[in-house]
Amino acid sequence: MKQLRHILCVDDEEDIQEVVKLCLEMDGGFTIDTCNGGAEALAFLADAKPDLILLDVMMPGMDGPATFAAMKSRGLDVPVIFMTARVRGAEVSQYLDMGAVGVVPKPFDPVTLAGEVRQLWSASLAKPPGPA
Repeated sequence: MKQLRHILCVDDEEDIQEVVKLCLEMDGGFTIDTCNGGAEALAFLADAKPDLILLDVMMPGMDGPATFAAMKSRGLDVPVIFMTARVRGAEVSQYLDMGAVGVVPKPFDPVTLAGEVRQLWSASLAKPPGPA
């Protein structure tokens, strides 16, 4: 089974990036890179392939769903977990239907974030690939 080691956090709020980085590096032992929006993430992904992407839904310019669609159109196949304050059933279903492996509600609990990310990662590996 593939190990989860390298995570890219894409969020337009630097304080969120810092908390995610701190939690996942210290508690999870992961390597974390951060990008300040969708365009920056796409440029980063041209040269690097993280194991997983934590992708904020609401960002100025290119939002999370648009960034995810652009990744797919470029043939980038990296599992994505959306992070959002909008966690009503319809929104969550929409993100999962797009191909996301999970949704983490914001605000998230820094103490449980690493475990939640690991759990969603493991569940995504156990699922057969769905339609693209």
